[in-house]
Amino acid sequence: MAILEVENLSSRYTAKGPEILKSISFNVEADDFFAIIGPSGAGKSTLIRCINRLVEPTSGNIRLHGVDMLSLNSRSLRHMRRHIGMIFQEFNLINRMSVMDNVLSGRLGYVGALRSIFRVFSNQDIQRALELLERVGLQDHIDKRADQLSGGQRQRVGIARALMQEPNLLLLDEPTSALDPKISREVMELIRNMAVELKVPVLCNIHDVQLAKEFCNKIIGLQDGNKMFDGPTETLDQSSLEEIYAMEVL
Repeated sequence: MAILEVENLSSRYTAKGPEILKSISFNVEADDFFAIIGPSGAGKSTLIRCINRLVEPTSGNIRLHGVDMLSLNSRSLRHMRRHIGMIFQEFNLINRMSVMDNVLSGRLGYVGALRSIFRVFSNQDIQRALELLERVGLQDHIDKRADQLSGGQRQRVGIARALMQEPNLLLLDEPTSALDPKISREVMELIRNMAVELKVPVLCNIHDVQLAKEFCNKIIGLQDGNKMFDGPTETLDQSSLEEIYAMEVL
């Protein structure tokens, strides 16, 4: 059974505006590291953000573990978002907070805002944060402010924070676009290894086709809001890429 089911998903930013997504359908299975590729403006980020309703779809269905995401009220949606980790392009860290506090903020959906503000976390949460920081190679930077870190280190904090949620699904929104090629490959390898280790499926919007082919087992290709490709990575050939990217140079 699919972990995530997306059916005929459409989205537009205004009632009379152009469609950003046009009847997109696909499934994410339990062991998938699923890439979304396509040119700028194709709808990749919108698709990712529709999954946890950071962007509201105009029509279609999204089911996570069989739960209809589009029927949830605000309280139920907050509860479901606990189980959807997200790693952002620009890291979305709180610069003035320490590395440790940024990672612990991944528990906000469980402990509540007041306890988070006063840093009232259980010993179990603190131990989990320490383990994740060691796993991402930042055990020596726990007390540093987030704005003292390099881009690669900041993204590693973002990975640890997302995994603090103990997610059932991990969403990646251009996780390497602010990083150089060497660090991008290291970050993607780290995410893939941890996703396999923790048995978390991944849906990744990514601009780098080569990274998508190297690290992802399935790919969906978008162009102007339309699905142009959906299948295993090994079936993505040059003609499919040319169709997805049209006149763009890869």
